[in-house]
Formats: sequence, C-alpha cells, structure tokens
Amino acid sequence: MARTRVPSTSLLALTLTAGLALTTTGCGGGSESTSSSTGGEGSAPVVVATTTWEGALAKAAGAKDVEVIVPQSVQHAPDYDPRPSDLAAVAGADYVLYAPFEPYAAKIKEAAGSDAELVEVNLDNDADKAKAEVARLGKLFGTGDAAERWTTAFDSEYATLQKGLKGKWPDGKQPTVVAQVFVTWAAKMAGADVAGSFGPEAVTARQLSGLSKKKPRLVVDNAHMTTGTVLPDSGAEQVEIVNYPGTDLDLLAVYRDAAKTLETAMAAS
Repeated sequence: MARTRVPSTSLLALTLTAGLALTTTGCGGGSESTSSSTGGEGSAPVVVATTTWEGALAKAAGAKDVEVIVPQSVQHAPDYDPRPSDLAAVAGADYVLYAPFEPYAAKIKEAAGSDAELVEVNLDNDADKAKAEVARLGKLFGTGDAAERWTTAFDSEYATLQKGLKGKWPDGKQPTVVAQVFVTWAAKMAGADVAGSFGPEAVTARQLSGLSKKKPRLVVDNAHMTTGTVLPDSGAEQVEIVNYPGTDLDLLAVYRDAAKTLETAMAAS
C-alpha cells in the first residue's frame, strides 16, 4: 500500500533548496529524467530508480509506477549529477532504488527523507542473481505473484537463448573467451569457456600478455566501460555487451540483445 504523498509545497521547497546546493549540469547533456509508467493504480507503490537497470528490476518484480532518474542516453550512469527536479521526485516516492557504487547515492539518500524507503539493489545480470533480486523486490513491494510470473517467463526465454547460442558455436566447439568482469554473465549464457577476465581498471601490459596466451576466440567487453580494443592483433573477435535496459525497462531485452551480438560474433570468428 502506497504511503501518503508528500505535499506539493514540500516538493517545491525541496526543489528550491536543492537548486542552491547542487550543480545542475550532468553527463546527460541536459536530458530530462526518464520516466516509465505502466498504468500504476492509486494503491500501487511509487518507485523511483536511479537508472534503467534498477527500474527494470522493479518492473520485473511487479512495480507499475516506476520513474527513472538517470537518462538512458548517459553512457556511464555513475557520471550523472542529479538535478533538483530529480531529487524532488525522490522525495515523493514510496521506494527509492539505488546501487551502492553510484557516487550520487548520498544525495539520493538525503533527498528521500523519512517517507521513502531506500532499497540498495545488486546490479548483476547473472541469471541467478537477477532472479533473486526480482524475487526480493517482489516480496518487498507485495507483488510476489507478478515477480514469479516474470521469473517463469525469464527461465523459458533464457533456456531458448542458451540453446540458440550453443547452436552457433564455431565449428560446433565450445568457444574460449576472455570477458570484462561485469559482463561475464553474457559469456556464461553462451556456454563459453571463460579463460580469463579483465577490468574494471585499465588492462596492464602484463594482463594483456596473460590474456593473449589464452588464445580466445572472443573478447566480451563492457560497452559502458570500454577502453578500446583489448587484444589488438590477436585475431580475437571483440564484442560490446550492454548491461542497461532501454527506456521501456524490459530486462529480458538485455539478454536477447546480448545473445544476438554473441551469435553474430561467433559466426564471424
């Protein structure tokens, strides 16, 4: 059950106060906050998520009224600087979802005040971890049935994607890959042999030498933290995997897009 909304006068006061305290220029190039509402009911909780990733998890868990702060166009979400209007939206929420690694988390916590429940979210697209997070949020929101339905649909589609990827293995053999630490989930979905990982720090010359010795067919890189070609002149096909969902907050689309990217890369390797 949603809690009482913050009066509009309080939101105006918060907006004016935040305007004096914060720099309003962020990496989004002035883009408006992204909002995705799927027909929330009066009794449904209002959820504000820092990014589309948290927002997609909330939607998968059954939340119907979800607003996202960081525009999807921001390539590296942690670089975003929340604006006064963003923080006003936070103050009017029942639940505020954020990740601990986001540097603006402190501002989000301060803006939430006493009415909004702060929820720290584990952002990891590993299938088991994502399902566990959806189940946890569903229980918190009181939408456990919706979360279970999403999980059933996810398991079915994930199995289909895995089967399709296995059918694209080069020469019918399990490919050897190296992957950026935050996208190893995609290599796992492909059934690949993850022989090594790199990042999030810049790859050193020693690491490059070690990774090259693995003779990978693919380099699975993180599109949000890429440092360019990881193993130049190695012959390995490099692919960029996207972790964040789009503005439709469809978490399953992240897995579909990753599968398509990997299938294309394996065909070319």
